[in-house]
Amino acid sequence: MVPHLTTALTGPLLELERQVIEAQGDIEHWLRRQWLAHPAPFYSSVDLRNAGFKLAPVDTNLFPGGFNNLNPDFLPLAVQAAQVAVEKMCADARSFLIIPENHTRNLYYLQNVAALVDIITKTGLSVRIGSLIPDLAEPLVLDLPDGGRLTLEPVRREGNRLKLDGFDPCSILLNNDLTSGAPAILQGLDPAQTMLPPLHAGWATRSKSKHFSAYDGVAHDFSGLIGIDPWLINPYHALCGEVNFQAREGEECLADHVAAMLEKIRVKYREHGIDRDPFVIVKADAGTYGMGIMTVKSPDDVRDLNRKQRNKMGVVKEGLSVTQVLVQEGVPTFESLNAAVAEPVVYMIDHFVIGGFYRVHTGRRVDENLNAPGMHFVPLAFDQSGSFCDCGARPDAPMNRFYTYGVLARLAALAAAVELEKTDPEGEQS
Repeated sequence: MVPHLTTALTGPLLELERQVIEAQGDIEHWLRRQWLAHPAPFYSSVDLRNAGFKLAPVDTNLFPGGFNNLNPDFLPLAVQAAQVAVEKMCADARSFLIIPENHTRNLYYLQNVAALVDIITKTGLSVRIGSLIPDLAEPLVLDLPDGGRLTLEPVRREGNRLKLDGFDPCSILLNNDLTSGAPAILQGLDPAQTMLPPLHAGWATRSKSKHFSAYDGVAHDFSGLIGIDPWLINPYHALCGEVNFQAREGEECLADHVAAMLEKIRVKYREHGIDRDPFVIVKADAGTYGMGIMTVKSPDDVRDLNRKQRNKMGVVKEGLSVTQVLVQEGVPTFESLNAAVAEPVVYMIDHFVIGGFYRVHTGRRVDENLNAPGMHFVPLAFDQSGSFCDCGARPDAPMNRFYTYGVLARLAALAAAVELEKTDPEGEQS
């Protein structure tokens, strides 16, 4: 199913896509050089928003779930990408330990783990699943809706290595975002037992503001390469620290940030001839699962939150309190599937695009967060991988549109690579 873009395909987006397609050779050469300087995360997923007048990443996940929502026709792409990633990490690797979230009832998430196991297994590695569930003393077998099964095994620490019974893995792949911090069992491991992603990629230490600061630099350099205004691919953002929604502390600071952001967007809208009202997204600076997010159209919106709204914004996954928020330019999405609002999510292993899907929500507007209960997923329906374009076709042809999506997603993954280098506690730039 090809998405429907409800805006006219003759304006700024079409021009942006044309410039990306025409510069394909320069873009791919530039990206190859970037990946040599900044090795890509093992895997990532990027939420994009297509406004018709700009196309920008709005979130980058370094512990992606949802592999079960990818188009199965492109499984070979994922396997090939994983083979490259494993070879770069350790050419002699034989075994992988995957550590997932501590979910036993979220069957959608568990199907994601099963899909991830399938991808890694097909690279020729032996794969088992180790769990951090407290008090798990013996293997736990879980039945999946598709008839498959997952076996979660208790991990144990022997010296500075993680093991399962009869299993000493070469590498550990985290599919757990460590929101509440890295447990002691994962700290100080043998460097030869590679941890992917590194512990400092977890949400206990990572922040969205640092990611988008890194993306600022990437977007600036890329925009200079192809000759566009960086704003066309980059949402404005600002950090507001020391907020406490439940105690109503920091409200005026947040309102001031919102007012300043709205005015910056209005200036850009006038510059580009965009006739619409701006909005901003206020989101927890750390965290996932679509929690701690709200749409704001006026500074008064953050001054007038009722108790329910403050409680919703005040905590994220695992009940952790929100103390810092990212004030991000709102990018409306004008893509739809069957008249429902949709946004593309692109998946990568290493620096290779391996597929994606549309996150679709029938109960949300074009200016709202779609990562919320009631969403569903439709695999991206491209005929090719999206890793290259058809330069003879229109810029907005599906293959070329998905190529442009892939370019923007790779820019976000590059920003994540730069971000992790800058925040590495053992690096020279920490």
